[in-house]
Amino acid sequence: MRFLPQGYSSLQLDIVGFLAILGESSVLVQSQVAALSRFFLLPRLLPAPQALIRTSRPDRLEITSGTVVGTHNGNCRKYVSHLAHLLHDGNNLPAYSIRCERITKRTDEPTKEPKARPFGPVSALSILGSVMSIALFTLAVVRDDGFALVAILALSFLSTIIGIGNRWFLKLKKRTQNRKVPPSDVVIYYPNGALLIVKCTEEVARELYWHPERCDYMVGPLMYRILALNGTLILMFGVICLGNATLELQLGFAASYIILNAAYWVAAALPARWNWDLSNYKIDRIPIHDDDGGQNDTFTSVLFKAISITQTSHWAKIGDIAPRSKGWDDWLREAETETTAKYGEALGDEKENVIKSFPTWDYDAALSRCLDPDQDSSKFV
Repeated sequence: MRFLPQGYSSLQLDIVGFLAILGESSVLVQSQVAALSRFFLLPRLLPAPQALIRTSRPDRLEITSGTVVGTHNGNCRKYVSHLAHLLHDGNNLPAYSIRCERITKRTDEPTKEPKARPFGPVSALSILGSVMSIALFTLAVVRDDGFALVAILALSFLSTIIGIGNRWFLKLKKRTQNRKVPPSDVVIYYPNGALLIVKCTEEVARELYWHPERCDYMVGPLMYRILALNGTLILMFGVICLGNATLELQLGFAASYIILNAAYWVAAALPARWNWDLSNYKIDRIPIHDDDGGQNDTFTSVLFKAISITQTSHWAKIGDIAPRSKGWDDWLREAETETTAKYGEALGDEKENVIKSFPTWDYDAALSRCLDPDQDSSKFV
């Protein structure tokens, strides 16, 4: 069986231009943090550049499903901000688990802001694309291939044009008043039933939980649309020139885009936090030394433990974490009474940064009683 009966010159690669526009999903998943990196402006080969040529740009970072509610201040958000989700590693919280953490800003760098990691995976991808552009440019000059030379220049500087349009800077909301406020601790409830209790200051809470991160773009909306239009025309022109390049250069382009697509896919599969420098925040895990080690079989169990730690059930109502009914309201009131009366047993010594145990209370039996329509649960409160 022969594949090239007329020799190497009969190989057809007219579809190589199609490879240049493949891989949208892997490019988009890390496009925001990539645009925060200084390497984003490098002229380079970029898979699926059309994915970044959009009619409008996002005005904030991606959010995660969940509920964030203040334990005492009454604030509530029906989402988890991107930076908070990365810091707390929310993806690795098992169902019906409970975790307690303390987050502070490092005193040695109080003004430092979160930023893209200088040499993280997305930065490495930009450098790899730049190296491939230089290699193909050199090969085009050596082979005296005019169409390939124009294609590599067009497709490489297209990434710079896209980079200027999408380049942005992170702005976090700062506290401007020093008035006294209620405790700023928060509870994060994830759809899988997990609860994360975060002890923090008002400054940290505003930056990470209550005010969305703002994308401050390098260029305005009008200039962005002009750049997007020019980028679209350059992309089409570059793909046409690529289709008319010699066979050797088309092979080089095909190999480059295959490698780049594979690299972008691998980078997209890596933990998102690897692309971020969040060293200005310090997180300390507060161990929970109970019989279950923070793991629970029911939502009732994890909710009671969270109330024990926060010493209030107010947040469970505000965030709609507990169902809205008289029976559940009665149970929440009983749970708060039980935990408040046994505060020392629940939290242990604050200086030890450890949760020793939880109050002894049959919360399941209490919930059954409160939900039973044939009983008047108010007399048990």
